[in-house]
Amino acid sequence: MIVLGLETSCDETGIAIYDTDNGLLSHKIYSQIEKHAEYGGVVPELASRDHIRKTLPLIDEVLLEAGMPKQALQGIAFTSGPGLAGALMAGATIGRSLAYALNIPALGVHHMEGHLLAPMLEERQPKMPFIALLVSGGHTQLVRVDDIGQYRLLGQSLDDAAGEAFDKAAKMIGLPYPGGPYIAALAKSGRTDSGLKFPRPMTDRPGLDFSFSGLKTAFLTAVHAALDNESCDEQFKADAALAFEQAVVDTLVIKCRRALEQESLTQLVIAGGVSANTRLRSQLEKQLAKMKGSVFYARPEFCTDNGAMIAYAGAQRLLAGQSSPLNLTIRTRWPLSDLPPV
Repeated sequence: MIVLGLETSCDETGIAIYDTDNGLLSHKIYSQIEKHAEYGGVVPELASRDHIRKTLPLIDEVLLEAGMPKQALQGIAFTSGPGLAGALMAGATIGRSLAYALNIPALGVHHMEGHLLAPMLEERQPKMPFIALLVSGGHTQLVRVDDIGQYRLLGQSLDDAAGEAFDKAAKMIGLPYPGGPYIAALAKSGRTDSGLKFPRPMTDRPGLDFSFSGLKTAFLTAVHAALDNESCDEQFKADAALAFEQAVVDTLVIKCRRALEQESLTQLVIAGGVSANTRLRSQLEKQLAKMKGSVFYARPEFCTDNGAMIAYAGAQRLLAGQSSPLNLTIRTRWPLSDLPPV
């Protein structure tokens, strides 16, 4: 089955064509990061307008790259939630309309299911059941995955998501948006013996929930102290970035190990924008090797929002005979547990 995937949940327009027999045929991503960077975060109205402007041209580009006409498509998958309402509506309207015109089925895909299944686009794939860490600017969740559509939430952030915490910490020391990659780059110049150490929140108690607001406050306190002492120079910022990154990574690793032990599983999938962090990948690989476990993740371009993951996730459900009705529905909030099994 040849499926066109449209991802427009936030600030990336991702378009891809996935063939269930031959794999990913083509994909394109247009990022709006530069447009939103001057505001320090995503401006929903600007995001919606850019999706309207870029989605159709990108569809033409992926069709050309795949060497096929629109009529060769057998299904269309679009992100219908969670995300920004206007952004979701842009992709959903285009996807549903195109499917109607071509007389092929269309399916609204859960954005986080797309992320969760993104490692399936790689040659090295996990086998179900496994634990998934979904970690991005909007989500930090641990999920048990028994099959597609069979998800059980084990833990989640009670406040800021990990990616959001990175963004806010970066802003505190004058780094651009989005903060995660800039914190990681600056951390390479940090000193491990600087004396700076931040808390690993909620790791000293049972459970699999996360909280990053206290860590963010501790970081801000350290920055203010350095400013008061006139010691907030570039070296301090690098040391603080390293200490902050270590705290976030250690917290995520501890919770992942705890989830695997609790569920008696050995396979872990990490997905979402923060899963591209090299320190997180390295530490998880080291820690899981000690318990004879394995970690799986997508290539960096499929960690952030992209159309390939939506095309793949949609293809699995379309193959099973699922589709969305003509009346258009988007959900800005949408628990994974609400999804039907395949």
